[in-house]
Amino acid sequence: MNRLIKKYQGKSKTVFIPLIAILSVFSNTGCTEKDEIPAVKFVPIEDKGWGFSTEPVWADEFNVDGKPDPTKWTYEVGNGNSGWGNNEKQYYTKGDNANISGGILTIEARKEDKSGFSYTSTRMITRDFASWTYGRFVGRIKIPAGRGTWPAFWLLPTDNAYGNWPKSGEIDIMEHVGYEPNKVHTSLHTEANNGLTGNPKTNFLIIPTAISDFHIYKVDWTPYAIRGYVDDVKIFEYVNSNTGFASWPFNKKFFMILNVAVGGNWGGAQGIDDGIFPAKMEVDYVRVFSLVN
Repeated sequence: MNRLIKKYQGKSKTVFIPLIAILSVFSNTGCTEKDEIPAVKFVPIEDKGWGFSTEPVWADEFNVDGKPDPTKWTYEVGNGNSGWGNNEKQYYTKGDNANISGGILTIEARKEDKSGFSYTSTRMITRDFASWTYGRFVGRIKIPAGRGTWPAFWLLPTDNAYGNWPKSGEIDIMEHVGYEPNKVHTSLHTEANNGLTGNPKTNFLIIPTAISDFHIYKVDWTPYAIRGYVDDVKIFEYVNSNTGFASWPFNKKFFMILNVAVGGNWGGAQGIDDGIFPAKMEVDYVRVFSLVN
């Protein structure tokens, strides 16, 4: 019962109150509608030291040459600025810019005209086939070089249960902008902390070989915290304050995304170098391991 939540709408703010607390107030004799609702006491989430399965529960090793597996991936097509874009300059094709060869997936951003845009790329998603709540998410990736590129390996909510972005959250396992070639970011976005308000939860690591070598990017997501790693070195931690979805929407299902954007609010902040194309993100594998209690 104490996990049920009732939403109380005041004049100036929204307060989330355990339902049991509301029931106890109105069970007292002499209680009126003008009585003050008790203050909420949030109980911290305990870190139970969760582990993860030794074998993946889902993976793509990209071992079959040709197009990505159509039973694992679909594509978001178009530019998306009306719904999910960031003023980017590319047109996302239906897999035309994604190919597997020799055990490596390549997502290639190109300088070419398509549907009124001057660049093309691909944005691959697992939403129609697989999504997860909690787990370990791992990718071995080589980042593209060049000013104007914006590659990412990340997670978005499947159902937007708490509302549109950023209310339902975002988990960026690996994110990079080409004008900072050696700086790789891990970030979270929530209603309380996000890029629009200029205060996302984020950290970065300087990797001298980020664009020349493969590196392993990983997030461990538990009910207690989300932790980010590069080559098993922890660079990021965000702890669940248990104060509601505005700070922790990460108790719902999320799906995986691989993409290379061109330009945009962040990726294009210092312009686009047209001499870099085609720009390629290479992916050796992506793997998901389940949470073990």
